[in-house]
Amino acid sequence: MLEILHSLRWQDLADILIVAFIIYRVILMIRGTRAVQMLTGITVLIIVYFGAKELQLMTLYWLLGTLLSSIFLITIIVFQRDIRKALVQVGQASPFMKPHEDREVELNEIVLATRSLAQKKIGALIILERETGLKDYLDSGQLIDAQLSCDLLLSIFHPSSPLHDGGVVVSSGRIQSARCVLPLTKNPYISKQLGTRHRAAIGLSEETDAVVVVVSEETRHISLVQHGAITSNLDETSLRNRLRAILVPKENPAMAWKSWLASRNNNDED
Repeated sequence: MLEILHSLRWQDLADILIVAFIIYRVILMIRGTRAVQMLTGITVLIIVYFGAKELQLMTLYWLLGTLLSSIFLITIIVFQRDIRKALVQVGQASPFMKPHEDREVELNEIVLATRSLAQKKIGALIILERETGLKDYLDSGQLIDAQLSCDLLLSIFHPSSPLHDGGVVVSSGRIQSARCVLPLTKNPYISKQLGTRHRAAIGLSEETDAVVVVVSEETRHISLVQHGAITSNLDETSLRNRLRAILVPKENPAMAWKSWLASRNNNDED
């Protein structure tokens, strides 16, 4: 064991960390999507393939071998949207480096929209994507991929809009999809006074780490749902503070680096 540690180069450590990070990001990308079930199915096929070889089941072995020989091409075709999205994200700035100002602008647009919707007694369901991918729910709705804005949210949830039913998914400062179908919670202890919109928000938050903002058209109450828990009757200030506490990091790494450099410069001058 000591010989292995002594022969370990810094390049080996860097190689391991890079591969681990790539695997971690791939897992985050596919978690919560149908890709997990497909990968499980491929794993089962591979196990059966080697089992057929050991048991001399030649027909089954040949059939699975033919299928698996094209598995790489099949994977690219099935996951072409996910691959394209991942490649685009590689060329963008890291989400951890996003300036606080951008986050504040996005949250302000959402808060303004929810306040206006509540005043007009218009129901709304706004899903804020975090680490868990929401591709399955995006596919259930109408793709939009437009810049997040208060006016666009108001237009989508207006009762005359064909997109007002279901939820709107917001990711990376953009409205990705509208009219999304969400899973209803099966928790028997949920209050019977909560309607379908609130139950859908709770159901999604139970399966993912998404944050959901709900506006009730009956009571005009604004609610925030996370991890299966709902906080109701929020005003504009409390909603903004809760969203900021969840979605805005206490200190952006880029800003922390600048602060450290500034402190070093000040120390040098002293």
